[in-house]
Amino acid sequence: MIIVLLFALMFVLMALGLPIALAIGLPAIGLIVSPGVFPDTVTLSALGQTVVQQLFSGVDSFDLLAVPLFMIAGSIMEVGGISRRLIDFCDSLVGWAPGGLAAAAIGASMIIAGISGSAAADTAAIGAVVIPTMIRQGYPPAFAAAVVAAGGAIGIIIPPSIPMILFGFMTNISTSQLFAGGLLVGLLMGLSFMAVAIFISWRRGYGERVAFTWKRVASTGRAALWSMGAPVIVLGGILGGIVTVTEGAALAVFYALLVGTVINRELAWRDLPQLIVRSQVVAGGILFIIAMAKVFGWLLTMQQGAQLLDVFVNSMSLPPVGLLLLVLGLLLVVGCVMETTAALLLVVPVLALLTPQMQIDPVQFGVLVVTNLAIGMLTPPVGICLFVSCGIADVTLGRISRAVMPLVAVALLDLLIAALWSPLTMWLPTLLYR
Repeated sequence: MIIVLLFALMFVLMALGLPIALAIGLPAIGLIVSPGVFPDTVTLSALGQTVVQQLFSGVDSFDLLAVPLFMIAGSIMEVGGISRRLIDFCDSLVGWAPGGLAAAAIGASMIIAGISGSAAADTAAIGAVVIPTMIRQGYPPAFAAAVVAAGGAIGIIIPPSIPMILFGFMTNISTSQLFAGGLLVGLLMGLSFMAVAIFISWRRGYGERVAFTWKRVASTGRAALWSMGAPVIVLGGILGGIVTVTEGAALAVFYALLVGTVINRELAWRDLPQLIVRSQVVAGGILFIIAMAKVFGWLLTMQQGAQLLDVFVNSMSLPPVGLLLLVLGLLLVVGCVMETTAALLLVVPVLALLTPQMQIDPVQFGVLVVTNLAIGMLTPPVGICLFVSCGIADVTLGRISRAVMPLVAVALLDLLIAALWSPLTMWLPTLLYR
């Protein structure tokens, strides 16, 4: 009964528009200190102390320091000239094809995904540059915004990834292995998005085609060389075991700062305080949600939520594949109606306990969860990538939601492949770490 009331209060507060962190934390804190939830021998002061301890322990991790650092790197990348140079280089490679600029936007998103770890930051960084250009070339604003949103969603699948950092923190799974597992899935999804964008553009006559020349490839490649070095250095350091995830995040900040201020010279030092404050406001919101979710999860544990879920799952007698597909379907629904960080923090501690019944590796499950929630970023009503693209392209949520549906469909197919064919997620982690 307590668990049902807890979730009911949370969804009511979300529906009323309360910030996610408060909608998660206030019902949990309120029920913890309510009479009758815990034995009378437990004093109110002891319960209050427990709440404070859980709030602190929720964010007391060296690994979580990577979250604000990657947010700073993404903000610097957005205004440091990195995005435009990458788009120009990708356009020189695929601009000859129908919908070449759309495919170039997705390709640039895949490269930038190796720097920031944030889908919203990647969407903003690419969208601010490419959406106005796509509209001038004859792409419908809704289609341009949908393509950029889809490319941005890849940002949490291709490492580094803030949601993967959170998943590893909650489940004690190696974040480096999660990064390795997500790399091929992100590449598959990016190539799938490019294929869909090219096909739709060819059928409907969108955009302009640019003749392929090696001279243009060489010139744009030289201009983008330093920008392309960031994911190589950061990912190479993390996956190669040279640096930890948090050290890799600090390296990303330093490299983005070097490229933006010294090499590209498009980032002024006077702009840094504003960038830092803006990025840390977002990062602070994420960490506040994590702290509140820790209290929420503690109450679920005290009320034996995991045991109740285990009994429920066993009562259905589903085969492992059936249970896996059921969990993925549940995550798709959750991703549609809940912000990514909140969804991750609420469902992972419980659903991760089902990996033995699903007969999959915890690393594969982590990649599937993050991929699932990335798709949620492309679906209304709370798809964050859609909202970012809507603001840049000045289109309604309804129009971009219709335009993004073919991309969502192919993303679901990629998710199914990753779920049913384990080498896609497990080959690289096994090669590097086992």
